[in-house]
Amino acid sequence: MTTPLKEKVKAKLGKYLTYILIIFLVMLALSLFRNISRIRQTNQKIEEKREKVEKLKKENEELTKRLEIVDEAEFIEKKLRDDLGLAKEGEIVVILPSKEVLKSLAPDYEEEEDSLPDPNWKKWLNLFY
Repeated sequence: MTTPLKEKVKAKLGKYLTYILIIFLVMLALSLFRNISRIRQTNQKIEEKREKVEKLKKENEELTKRLEIVDEAEFIEKKLRDDLGLAKEGEIVVILPSKEVLKSLAPDYEEEEDSLPDPNWKKWLNLFY
């Protein structure tokens, strides 16, 4: 038969095992929540990087198109003409002065004040005085 001492020991062991099991489950749950949180953060970072990659792909496409335009002979010729003032044979190049020089050469424009004509009583008064 079992002695009362053995029963007390079994009861205490049962309590301790229950506490140990509860502590183990709490630790397991905390670890699970931390891992879920890390996975969510990682997924957010991955999504941000995907968006950045898409943006860079679009920018790369635009730059590639621009490079194709810049490499064309017509564009190069236009840039040479505009920036360096070069011209084809038989063409005449006209160089205009800067805006400051044009402003100094232009006549001064005096703005007239917008005013209503004098009323009749004032005209009569000016006539006699």
